[in-house]
Amino acid sequence: MKKKIKIAVFGGGSWATAIVKMLSENLDNVGWYMRSTYAVEHIKLNKHNPNYLSSAALYPEKLFISSEINEMISYADYLIFAIPSAFLKSELDKITNSLEGKIIFSAIKGIVPETGLIVGEHFHNVLHVPIDNIGVITGPCHAEEVAMERLSYLTIACQDEDKAIALAEVIEGRYIKTKISDDIIGTEYAAMLKNIFAIAAGIAHGLGYGDNFQAVLMSNSIREMKRFINKVHKMKRNINNSAYLGDLLVTGYSVFSRNRMFGNMIGKGYTVKSAMFEMSMVAEGYYATKSAFKINKKNQAKTPIIDVVYAILYENKEAKLEFQKLTEILD
Repeated sequence: MKKKIKIAVFGGGSWATAIVKMLSENLDNVGWYMRSTYAVEHIKLNKHNPNYLSSAALYPEKLFISSEINEMISYADYLIFAIPSAFLKSELDKITNSLEGKIIFSAIKGIVPETGLIVGEHFHNVLHVPIDNIGVITGPCHAEEVAMERLSYLTIACQDEDKAIALAEVIEGRYIKTKISDDIIGTEYAAMLKNIFAIAAGIAHGLGYGDNFQAVLMSNSIREMKRFINKVHKMKRNINNSAYLGDLLVTGYSVFSRNRMFGNMIGKGYTVKSAMFEMSMVAEGYYATKSAFKINKKNQAKTPIIDVVYAILYENKEAKLEFQKLTEILD
C-alpha cells in the first residue's frame, strides 16, 4: 500500500485539476485551494471543474476544497502549487500563516514575473523555504491526457530523496508512471524553457514551415536548453531524459500545447494582445521569454531561438523576417 501523506493543491486550472485527479486515485483526502467560490460549489455538486478539464471526473467526497488559501496552508504538509506564474505572487501575498515545516512542490512551468525567479528560487529566496523542502513536478504530461487516463510520465525532483519518493508514490497509478530526480533547478528551468521553444514551433507552423524544419528546430532547441541550463546550474544531468527532452517534444508538437497554439497565432499574424485575448488559458512561455532573455544577458549562452522569440514578442519584429534569419544559423 502506498504511504498516505497530507497534500493540498493550489490552483483552479487544467494542470491543478489533473494533479487533484491523480492524487484522488490514491488518497482518501486531498486538499484543494481554488480562488473561485463558484467553481468550489460547482465541483461539490457536479463532480467536475466547470472551467477547465471539465471531462475529468472528480471525487468530491475525497476533496477538501476551499477558496481560503490560509485554510489550505494549515491543512496540509505537502503544498503543490499549480497557479500560473503570472498570478502566483498575488496569491502568495494572501498568505499570513507560516510556511515553516511545509514541503513545497512547484508544478508551475514558468518564471515569477515580479522577481524574475523560477518558482523554487522564489520560495527559497523570497519566502525563505529551505531548499530541502522544495521540489518540482515536471512532465512530459499534458493535463488533457490525464483527463482521458492515457499513459503519462512525471518526474518528481527534490534534493531530499525521501520527500520525492513520498510524493511520487501517491501520484503513480494505473495511467501515471513516475521517476525521481535531485535536479530541482535544472528540471524547473527546462520546464520554463520548453514553453519558449514551443512558441517558436508554433510561430514556425503559423508561417507555413513543415515537419522537416520543425525537426531541426526541436533538435536545436534541446541543445540551446542544455547550454542555458548549464550556465545557471552546472551539474551532471542527461538532457535527453524525459524531464528535459521528452517535455520539450510534447510541448513543441502536441495539439494540447497552449504555448504552441499561442505561437501559431503569432505566426499567422495575430498581435500578442489579440492572441492572448483569444486564448482562455495562460501561455506561460510569453512571460518566460522576457525573463529568460534577461537572465541570459548576464550568462551569455548561445540562444538564437530564445532571442528570435523575444524579438517577435517584445520588440515587435516581423516573424517572417526573424525566422528567415533563424533558418540561416540553425543546423
